[in-house]
Amino acid sequence: MKKIALIGSTGSIGKQVLNVVRRHSDKYEIVALAAMNDSVEFSRQVKEFHPEFSAAAATDKKGALSVAEWKSADLVFNAAGGFAGLEYSVKAIRAGKTLALANKETLVCGGELIMRLAAEKGVEIIPVDSEHSAIWQCLHFDRKAPFKRLIITASGGAFRGMKPDELSKVTPEQALNHPTWKMGDKITVDSATLLNKGYEVIEAHVLYNAPYSKIETVIQPTSVVHSLVEFKDGAILAQMGAPTMEVPIALALSYPQRLTTSAEPLNFKTAFSLQFEPLNKKNYPLFDLALKCAKEGGSLPCALNAADEVAVKAFLERKIPFTAIYDVVNSVISTTERDEIVSFKQLTEIDRAARWKAQKLIYKMQ
Repeated sequence: MKKIALIGSTGSIGKQVLNVVRRHSDKYEIVALAAMNDSVEFSRQVKEFHPEFSAAAATDKKGALSVAEWKSADLVFNAAGGFAGLEYSVKAIRAGKTLALANKETLVCGGELIMRLAAEKGVEIIPVDSEHSAIWQCLHFDRKAPFKRLIITASGGAFRGMKPDELSKVTPEQALNHPTWKMGDKITVDSATLLNKGYEVIEAHVLYNAPYSKIETVIQPTSVVHSLVEFKDGAILAQMGAPTMEVPIALALSYPQRLTTSAEPLNFKTAFSLQFEPLNKKNYPLFDLALKCAKEGGSLPCALNAADEVAVKAFLERKIPFTAIYDVVNSVISTTERDEIVSFKQLTEIDRAARWKAQKLIYKMQ
């Protein structure tokens, strides 16, 4: 029986983790739960799974953080959203816990420090993002395996095919209407701007020690191909399947074995498309900005993430138009000095400063 400490249990990923545990209750036990708020949903989860400990970060931050280092847990599953998830990852790694990582910001903001700490502690980091789980599978679960090129796929989001001048009037409801995936609000908007894919390029660079020159992003509209790996002999392996997070979540819990899931199997008796399209960076300026921040490194990816969190929230609250998300983030980055990252405390300060700049810009726009 594998014992799991789950952080972010009431979010989209967290709920799906619990679905996997329900399906395979003979194999997994939830021993600790953390969520952002002490909601009705969280109370139901606690009542159903009877963890040894549970805490809501909004009312008991110290208690919620302790979930990441819960003594009886064999694996910590970090499904927290945003920059706040970074501290949970640090706690889990310092406690020597195997970390199933669904929190992008951990590697986007603190990648080098996280990987160095994981190496020092001998901690295994299991990728949960569908794209990075796909690459991991194509590398036969060996993140140090050699490759020629990593090819990350993107659906193109809710506004694929729209011209830049058409985007100024789109609504939050339209942005949240993703054509293939069902995800949380923040990541769905980031998929529409393609900043989410920029984050995944950074994650690939960190997880697989991949030079940016060996990471490519392509549009795959049906989200059937989750990512690909090319090898030196010209062979390319792809991981395919229905667009559901349950498969990479289940695999993060069970690998190298595989579990049954509720994923719909691909029907090869019916024609379906494996169409690929080149990514036009002109249509996704935030993706291009993310790549620039990635290559410069240091403090810039952390500032990028902080500004985006503030700007996306403002868009969803109808305080700024969709196109202003880029304007806000770009303005913050243009006034952020690049510094080398030497501590997690420094990341917190960078995050705070970038948020303040973004909030000030948004206030002036209203």
